[in-house]
Amino acid sequence: MLREKPAADLTPYQTKYYAYQLTKRCPTDSMEKLAGALVDAQVDLNPHQVEAALFAFRSPLSRGAILADEVGLGKTIEAGLVLSQRWAERRRRILIITPASLRKQWYQELQEKFFLPSRILETKSYKTAVDAGAINPFDADDIVLCSYQFARNKAHDVAHIRWDLVVIDEAHRLRNVYKKSNVIARTLRDALNHAPKLLLTATPLQNSLLELFGLVSFVDDRVFGDLASFREQFSRITNQSTFDTLKSRIKPICFRTLRRQVRLYVPYTKRHAILQEFKPGPEEAALYDLVSDYLRRDNLQALPSGQRTLMTLVLRKLLASSSFAIAGALDTLANRLKKKLRNATVVPDPSDELAADFEAYDELTDEWGDAEPPEQISPAERDALVREIDELETFRDLAVSITENAKGRALLAALKTAFQTADQLGGARKAVVFTESRRTQDYLVRLLKDSPYGEDLVLFNGTNSDSDSRATYNAWAERHQGTDRITGSRTADMRSALVDFFREQGQIMIATEAGAEGINLQFCSLVVNYDLPWNPQRIEQRIGRCHRYGQKHDVVVVNFINSENEADRRVYELLAQKFLLFEGVFGASDEVLGSIESGVDFEKRINDIYQRCREPEEIRQAFDQLQLDLGHQINAAMDATREKLLEHFDQEVIEKLRVSHNDSAAYLNRYERMLMDLTRTEINGHARFEDDAAFELISLPHGLGGDIPLGRYELPRRSGEAHYYRLSHPLARHLLSTATERQLEPARLLFDYEAHPGNVAAIEGLRGRGGALLLEQLTVQSLDQTEDYLVFECRTWDGERLDENQLHRLLGLPAITEGEGLTGPHDHDVWVDFRSTIDQKCDDVRRQIRQRNADFFEAEAAKLDAWADDLKVGLEREIKDLDRQIKEARRAATAAPTLEEKLHVQKQIRALESQRGQKRRALFDAQDDIDGKRDQMIEEMADKLELRETRTELFRILWRLA
Repeated sequence: MLREKPAADLTPYQTKYYAYQLTKRCPTDSMEKLAGALVDAQVDLNPHQVEAALFAFRSPLSRGAILADEVGLGKTIEAGLVLSQRWAERRRRILIITPASLRKQWYQELQEKFFLPSRILETKSYKTAVDAGAINPFDADDIVLCSYQFARNKAHDVAHIRWDLVVIDEAHRLRNVYKKSNVIARTLRDALNHAPKLLLTATPLQNSLLELFGLVSFVDDRVFGDLASFREQFSRITNQSTFDTLKSRIKPICFRTLRRQVRLYVPYTKRHAILQEFKPGPEEAALYDLVSDYLRRDNLQALPSGQRTLMTLVLRKLLASSSFAIAGALDTLANRLKKKLRNATVVPDPSDELAADFEAYDELTDEWGDAEPPEQISPAERDALVREIDELETFRDLAVSITENAKGRALLAALKTAFQTADQLGGARKAVVFTESRRTQDYLVRLLKDSPYGEDLVLFNGTNSDSDSRATYNAWAERHQGTDRITGSRTADMRSALVDFFREQGQIMIATEAGAEGINLQFCSLVVNYDLPWNPQRIEQRIGRCHRYGQKHDVVVVNFINSENEADRRVYELLAQKFLLFEGVFGASDEVLGSIESGVDFEKRINDIYQRCREPEEIRQAFDQLQLDLGHQINAAMDATREKLLEHFDQEVIEKLRVSHNDSAAYLNRYERMLMDLTRTEINGHARFEDDAAFELISLPHGLGGDIPLGRYELPRRSGEAHYYRLSHPLARHLLSTATERQLEPARLLFDYEAHPGNVAAIEGLRGRGGALLLEQLTVQSLDQTEDYLVFECRTWDGERLDENQLHRLLGLPAITEGEGLTGPHDHDVWVDFRSTIDQKCDDVRRQIRQRNADFFEAEAAKLDAWADDLKVGLEREIKDLDRQIKEARRAATAAPTLEEKLHVQKQIRALESQRGQKRRALFDAQDDIDGKRDQMIEEMADKLELRETRTELFRILWRLA
């Protein structure tokens, strides 16, 4: 039953206090700084995520941070909190660089969980923006998302934006930035040199401490000196002192939480693997051999030379997927060559048609680099073209003649076994089946519709244009009309509609790679890899749709193996045994996944084996070598160093997380209550309030436009069947603005203790008493940060002073205004005394800010001193080398048997001494130069320390507590 709340519950004085509390800007090291982001986020936050976000904010002098939590702990959520806070501060030049395969996932997460607008910038959207008149498409009002490759290609544009924040996901790709061969990392480092950066990686250190140097220097090149000085000091850690020095240097910039440390807050389920073998029929085996031999030829007219390796991999994946998938690809290649015969000047590119079936094609192209331009052909090639067309059509006709696939029959058997296992584990009878081909997806629909699993199938792919998907979307859109579930993006809404249908009534979702990114299926605990990618990171991404935070049951993972194919078997063994993808509590470890640098490079290695090796013994030897190479990369010798450098003692972390958990929950509850109480009062009869977390907006307050819909509103993380009400919502912003801008005359307020539900112990002793309150806001600017402080003096008439908690409790009680003006026995002297006390409190705030800024300054100055000393180490090493050479020469002169030889060595000594003298003079100059740069940086920091402030009186009242 809806009940109307009277507008008189709170007075304008109380809502003004709430509005200032809700909108004040807090210090960087305060848990309260994140309160607004916590209220706005549509996520159930864990304490380690709050702690990581606060770490990223900690020092305003910092150039950035590395968030290095283990896999599965939600680094994206941590970054989302940082992004939300930056956005709330109106620092909105934000760039996110991520692997191409994760762009859509980031887009969805920002939109659905943090209500942050973003756009994906790629070749097509970039060109569209330029055609529309944009000088630099990176200069946008929304958060910009792009891939590594695209950011590298557009580095000139990237460098011309004054970014407020750059977030880089999977940042271990940058750890070899110190190597000249790592072009992408070096290009991005130069383009983003002055931008504050947040790097996300589960693997900041894999095989060498130089990788840690690379990542840290990418964020801040003033933490260490140059590469030579780092090698000199840290490449061999031989004593505890050196180790402690290195750890202290990286501690301010790198934050890491382990999964075992957060099990109290984040329960994890296990993975169970089921392996389903199948044996292809004679026609399928013949087709495989014919196409494989064709792809191994040195000269193929159907594949553009600049894309041959990529297209070969794609064709092999389609060949392994189904006869239907390879039939379509072969037809595409044959038609390409026919067009080439008809037009002898330009070779048509088959990429578009292949990409329509193999949806990961565009992302692979982005990762592998740009394709070469179309080729020219000569008349001498025409006969070869005709022969190749005949072969391709023969292969295609064979593929088309195969109407049933052995792997398809195996799927029916595997589903029966897998559902039985899921039943035993308590999971729902739901499965997501992943395939790499749209044509195979169509085949699986036909196959399953004629099986016991034919009811309530859900298709999920890059277009979702089939009739069933459209019908599902239309029904979903009608059901959620007028709610925030509808984003306005048909693509995003279609994905939500299909996921909701799968959750509520579907049994099997058949998904292409589009389903491996950007959707959460934790209500499903059965993953079927009908086609198994060769990229371990892509497999982990697939399984992670279900095996993630919020999954209540163990997850079953089904894979298929062609029992006649030795290479397929070895690929599976590698993924299962070396990468540990399919069993255990956590799946693939971050160390193992991170070791391969890029899943695309790993795919290339496997594709090369398929191309080179025909006989089983050749295949075994090649995979043995690949596994040996991986063994070198997955280096257990680094484990101890990684643990000591990057991981805290468990109990220390767990205790800190406990405090963080309690504090963040308290702030969240407090801010949500203030927001709803302010709304209830300020909305003044335009809404009916059902409870403390939801209301029905029945009309718009004066001054609001018609773009705010009527209907049910509720705080985030509730039912989801309403508009999400939050601090950043236009309605909330209007009410907050109204309350903060209202000019209030002095008045007398009567607070009603009895009208408040429950006891309020902090102020119960004040009943029957009265006093006075003066409230001001102090705004302080320093270190490019703005902070707001609510400073007050509140006393009873008998002299008892109220603390902040008591004041907050008092102003939270229902109240009425007894009258304006402060007539009565309380004269001007009271407010003079109050203002004097507030002056003292403002002095205390300034003192605290100066002390905190001095700590920041001292830490940054110490960093610069260490940086300068590092650079000097390299210079001094050269002089030490000359000293050693001179000593050796003098010993040689003493031992020389003849006068001539002694004179010759003496000449060498003089030359070395002259060179040493020049080096010493150069050293002094260089040291002076380094010290000058350090002093200049310190002076620049010192300028930022100056405090600038404003003070504003919000209101003054006399009060009584009845």
